[in-house]
Amino acid sequence: MVFFRLDEETGKANQCVELGKGRQNALVCCNLAIFGEFHRPNPTALTMTKDSLFPALEEPGWSEALTPLLIQPEMQALGRRLAQRAAQGEEIFPSKCHWFEAFAKAPLDQVRVVILGQDPYPTPGQAHGLSFSVRSHVHPLPRSLVNIYTELNDDLGIQNHSGCLLPWARQGVLLLNAVLTVTRGEPGSHRGLGWEALTDTVIEVLNQRRRGIAFLLWGGYAHKKGRTIDRDRHFVLESAHPSPLSAYRGFFGSRPFSQVNQFLEASNDRAIDWQL
Repeated sequence: MVFFRLDEETGKANQCVELGKGRQNALVCCNLAIFGEFHRPNPTALTMTKDSLFPALEEPGWSEALTPLLIQPEMQALGRRLAQRAAQGEEIFPSKCHWFEAFAKAPLDQVRVVILGQDPYPTPGQAHGLSFSVRSHVHPLPRSLVNIYTELNDDLGIQNHSGCLLPWARQGVLLLNAVLTVTRGEPGSHRGLGWEALTDTVIEVLNQRRRGIAFLLWGGYAHKKGRTIDRDRHFVLESAHPSPLSAYRGFFGSRPFSQVNQFLEASNDRAIDWQL
């Protein structure tokens, strides 16, 4: 059976490998393709099947922290609602295998910065599981990302052209949306379905288990989710959302990137390289 390895930035298949037959082996290959490299998967992930309501949490730290919640009735109900909508023909972004991409790319014990978005891009071909990010081949860039890059240039003189924020995630930047799915063409359509319980737990896990994380909370929705963050343990910077509807109401001029690096360096941690 032949499967293809996905390039993490472009999403295109550029390599294949032959594995044994059977459901479990097919699942293993699916996980390897999702996470962009071939290695022995997390044994917890092997308990998942293609019919599971949620994709496997491959990263051990996040798996241990979030799996107990995912098996609770309210989260199972969310999974069934999403599965039912998809069965009825609703286009849900990102694809199911990328719902937990943010956790795969920023392991729990390596998170240093959290950028909290609202929900995925509802435009086809854009959302791939990292907040505000798109694949490297996507042009033109979403307007919110254009505004983020404008502020980055004003703040640090950095000009980025690729929309793929994967290099940020690899440095410990958790690119998290408050709601992890959306219906095609309908921004905010999955608010209130149940994702908020999961992402609230993510924030609380980081708040309680870690120290010295920089949280960038952009927009009123993110501000509300950040109310429980201990400001004595972490750095929290709130501003307007980078959306064209609100960027001029406090996002532009907020200088979040230099402030995050100043905080990290003052904490004897290395700065984030925001250049892509």
